[in-house]
Order: sequence, then structure tokens, then C-alpha cells
Amino acid sequence: MVTINCSRGVPKITYLSTPKITITNLFSKRASLVAIVAAASSFSSMSYDTELAAAKKAASLAARLCQKVQKELLQSDVQSKSDKSPVTVADYGSQALVSFVLERELPSESFSLVAEEDSGDLRKESGQETLQRITKLVNDTLATDGSFSVPTLAAEDVLRAIDCGKSEGGSHGRHWVLDPIDGTKGFLRGDQYAIALALLDEGKVVLGVLACPNLPLASIGGDSRHSSHDEVGCLFFAKVGAGTYMQSLDGSSPIKVHVSTTENPEEASFFESFEAAHSLHDLSSSIAKKLGVKAPPVRIDSQAKYGALSRGDGAIYLRFPHKGYREKIWDHAAGCIVVTEAGGVATDAAGNPLDFSKGRYLDLDTGIIVTNQKLMPSLLKAVRESLEEATSSL
Repeated sequence: MVTINCSRGVPKITYLSTPKITITNLFSKRASLVAIVAAASSFSSMSYDTELAAAKKAASLAARLCQKVQKELLQSDVQSKSDKSPVTVADYGSQALVSFVLERELPSESFSLVAEEDSGDLRKESGQETLQRITKLVNDTLATDGSFSVPTLAAEDVLRAIDCGKSEGGSHGRHWVLDPIDGTKGFLRGDQYAIALALLDEGKVVLGVLACPNLPLASIGGDSRHSSHDEVGCLFFAKVGAGTYMQSLDGSSPIKVHVSTTENPEEASFFESFEAAHSLHDLSSSIAKKLGVKAPPVRIDSQAKYGALSRGDGAIYLRFPHKGYREKIWDHAAGCIVVTEAGGVATDAAGNPLDFSKGRYLDLDTGIIVTNQKLMPSLLKAVRESLEEATSSL
């Protein structure tokens, strides 16, 4: 039996390469400003290499589980949560796997995970059959990876791993942020979805991983056409100050990617949500018309849009949810750093940076816009004008 513990609180930070600075000598009369600055900068310059490696491993294994479920998707795999949105055994299995792998790979850190799912429905009598299937999927997936020599997980272990995602996040300490399947409806259709994992450190996104099992390695932008033989399965990853990279989920050598450098709005194709219920397509069309964008929108599910944008498949991503909808941090945290480290800019409709430090939700102005730095001024202008027109017509 493997017990999975979800401890709360501020994670312990160990500095391996900086001089020891104690409270006594730091604030003694001899403590200099240089010492204080050195202590502060040692935090900001942390490499996060170990955390990124763990995140890549966790997301890749979760993607493997999701691919298996999508391939063999059965109607019995689909449940209905209290908000009536679809959820599959893959959502739960993905969250359990990521939680388990992160705790195993980073055992010295207190573990906090902000994630979408909880085990409430699985603990009911009606969820027992689904729970057993999830448990088998998780164990089978772990068995495909030779680095985990652990006993078989029991159903209770899986439930605990899922419930590690109940953290509220916030501006203090470290918090992992996970959407185990971003784009569940796309997943159910056999289209795009993503396993989206990010790390917050003192409220800032410091690394992000997007596993996109159905996204072609070749560009999906513009007039690109793809045959059934195109290689699919992308892993995007980024950490603060180090750029964004893409590799195949099969483990090819990573390549550095960059957002589109186009300055001409007429040449700027844009992405938006596949589901009309997820974003105001009419508003996006108005903005595109003001910019002079000629290409039709590319509509795909999930944060796969962020990944595609980070490698220059398109130049703009617009998301304007219906009134009353509150964005969750797991829907954008990983994608945001993947795009910004690739040279892009992500803001709300007023041009404010996205703030992931307020808990499980993003409190922002109207919507989210993402593009390159050269197009952002004209895009913000078109957004403002279109929003004013939409308001005045009410």
C-alpha cells in the first residue's frame, strides 16, 4: 500500500549554491545592502530544472493514459458532474497520475495542487465501477514507466491523489496548477485537448507544460493541410527566463519556438475556442474586421491554442467568455507562460497582465487577448472599440 499525503503550508526552500544567511547576521550592524540583495536574488534566479523535469514526466504519463482512454472510449467512461459538463475516467486518472508523480519526484517539498477535479462522485456507490477502472488505468500507466518501482496503488490511494487538487493557491508559497484534461469536449469528439500543468511561486507562474496528444508537430496555421499520416503529439514547456521549447510526446529532441513576428494585421490569423458557448465569436469577428484580418479564425479546443501560437501557427488568440463566467487559473496558467516565454504577450481586454495569485479564479476585465508585442497596441485598440460598440448597442 502506498500512502499519498497532501501536506499544506508554505513549501520549504533550500538554497544549494548561495551563502548561508541567518537572521542574526542578516540584520546585524555589519549586514550590508549587498547581502540583502543577494539573498533576494537567489530566490528569483532559481533554475526550477528539477521541477520542470518532474512536470514534463507527469504530463507525459498523463497524456499516455488519456490517449489510451480516447482510443477505447466507451459510453460508460463518461459521467456527468453537478454542473452537467462531461467528465471521463481520463480526467480523474490524469489528475491522480500528475499528483502522484509530482509527489514522488519532489519528495522534499510540501505539496500544494490547485486542480479541477475532486473525488466526491467517485466515493459514492454509483461511482465504484468507474473508480476501479480509473485505478487500473493509473496502475497500468505507471507500469509502462520503468522508473516507478512501487506497489500497486489501491483505490483509496487514487482517491487521495485526486483530492490533493483541493488547494486554493494564492500569493504565498508554491502551488502546482493543473487542468487534467483541458478541452474535455474536444477529447470526447476525438479532437484537440491538453494536459496543462504550471507552477506558481509567490503568485507568479514560473514554469508550464502543455501536453497536446492530438496536435500535429507541423503547423496548423494558415492554409496548412494535414493528412492522416501527419505525426501528432506535442509537448510544449517553458520556464521563466529560459524560453519555450517543443518536442514530440515520443521524446524527440526539443526545439526552441517563437511566436509569429508579423506586424501586419492583415496577415495575422487568429485562434478562438471551438465551442461557441466558450467565447463570443461575434465579438471576435468584429475585432478581426477592425484589424483587417483576412484569414478565417482557426477554432480548436483547449490550451493547445497557446501551444500553436507559441510556435507561430497564428498570431492572435481571442477569448471573450459569456457574461458571468469566471476564468479558472488552470485554464490559462501553463498556456500563458508557454506563450510569453516564446516572446508573446497575454493580457486581459484592458491590457492588464494576467494575475494568477488570487486563488482558483482569474479576476480580469472582460476577456483574454494574446499576440506578439508588435500587434498588441493595434489589437487592444480594436478590442476597446468593439467592446464600446457592443455595449452601446445593448
